[in-house]
Amino acid sequence: MGRALASHGKHGKHEARAREHSRDQAALRTPELPELDRLIHERIRLGIVSALATNDSLSFNDLKRVLKTTDGNLSVHARKLEEAEYISCVKFFEGRVPRTEYRLTAKGRAALAKYLDQMEEWIRVTRF
Repeated sequence: MGRALASHGKHGKHEARAREHSRDQAALRTPELPELDRLIHERIRLGIVSALATNDSLSFNDLKRVLKTTDGNLSVHARKLEEAEYISCVKFFEGRVPRTEYRLTAKGRAALAKYLDQMEEWIRVTRF
């Protein structure tokens, strides 16, 4: 019984080395991918900054319509972008109707440009 365990141990060590070698080889083939801005990477937030990048400003209702989302969902994601200073929000009245308008800030524009560069790198590295 002692011999069986000893020989199994040697066999197990050989398999472990083979797996380690295989992982090392995979690591050599796996390119280093850039870290993505997790704040922008989420679908609704990416939609917000993308829509604002192509417009001077958009109202809350415009963004809700373009992104096909709910009031609550848009509010939560817009607030996260505001807190990061990627977008600015102005609330005002048009007559008696309250309006909320969003703009992409310089910081937000720079973050989006960096994010797009990172995504282009992911595409370049992973394209066959």
